[in-house]
Amino acid sequence: MKAETTASGASIAESPDPRVGVRDELRLMRSMLIGIFILMTAAALYFARAFFMPVILAFLLALTLTPIVRFLRKRGVPEVFSATLLVLLSIFIFVSAGYLLSGPVINLVNNSYSIGQQLTERLAPFKRPLEMMADVSRQLGSLTETAQEPGVQRVSVAPSGILSAAASNILGAGTSITIVFVLSLFLLASGTLFYEKIVQSFTSLSQKKRALRVVYDVEREISHYLLTVTLINAGLGTVIGLGLWGLGMPNPLVWGAAAALLNFLPYVGALITILLVTVIALISFDSISYALLAPAFVLLCDIVEGQFVTPVMVGRRLEINAVAIFIAIAFWSWLWGFVGALMAVPLLVVIKVFCDHFDGLSHVGNFLAAQQTILAEDEPAENNHTAA
Repeated sequence: MKAETTASGASIAESPDPRVGVRDELRLMRSMLIGIFILMTAAALYFARAFFMPVILAFLLALTLTPIVRFLRKRGVPEVFSATLLVLLSIFIFVSAGYLLSGPVINLVNNSYSIGQQLTERLAPFKRPLEMMADVSRQLGSLTETAQEPGVQRVSVAPSGILSAAASNILGAGTSITIVFVLSLFLLASGTLFYEKIVQSFTSLSQKKRALRVVYDVEREISHYLLTVTLINAGLGTVIGLGLWGLGMPNPLVWGAAAALLNFLPYVGALITILLVTVIALISFDSISYALLAPAFVLLCDIVEGQFVTPVMVGRRLEINAVAIFIAIAFWSWLWGFVGALMAVPLLVVIKVFCDHFDGLSHVGNFLAAQQTILAEDEPAENNHTAA
């Protein structure tokens, strides 16, 4: 702000510019609108999850299979044929895995009570603190019982319509799975149709080129990430399943499949797999020291995969901040349950790659990036400053 000078030399400050207050109010209104939009989006995703969940799964499946379709197209295979073949192969793998794993999983669920009893017996030397906590819980329960009015009978109402609810859930799951595979088939078979529609929505040639470049870069990086991570997880599950089979673990196919599926949850999935394998190993082997070999082998495989295989195959640039990963897993698991937790990290990568291609969203992509990536990008600037 400039100041006016009087004849005596004293300066009189001009009145504040009213446009500054208007700009502040506009920024506040913009922040409020963004917050309202985020809350409305979260509410829509929660209440309309029956629609959004299969649609997003179909897009992720299509992005995963896109590199294969593009590779076959360069070899002269039509996109419709390759897309149909890949989707049918995906359905076959899904149905076969469900059929092979259904029996062992049902047995584990039915024997969960006996598994708990056997685990309690194996951990008998260490269960004294648990017994003390159980005694305290029983005493509190007895106090609650005596505090109730005498003569009052408690009536428990059995839930009705269990069969109809189960049938409804099965029907809903079948409908969602059908939407996933059918929509992914159309997305893969459409080829460059969506890219053409995006280009047609812009007027100038420079905008069309930039939009096409951004769309192709985002699609290439995301599809490469999803396909690579899927293959890595499949290889990890195979190695763990074979290793546990060599150690004599029961149902090694189940634990290999669980390791491959849960590895889509960084950190959390590996921990769950190790805990499950530890429990089954403790009740399956007589020696505790030998039983601990199974979870140790799983831990070793997870370390090798997380520290060596994935960084080399995927690249450091697509690594995500651990804090952002835990927040995303917690949010999507609350929103869509276990399926949402499995989609959390792929969706986070989609958001990061998209933000990296727009200057206005670069700070969001920078926040989502891993610390190693940020440091690697800052080192040249620091070295140049030191050299100067």
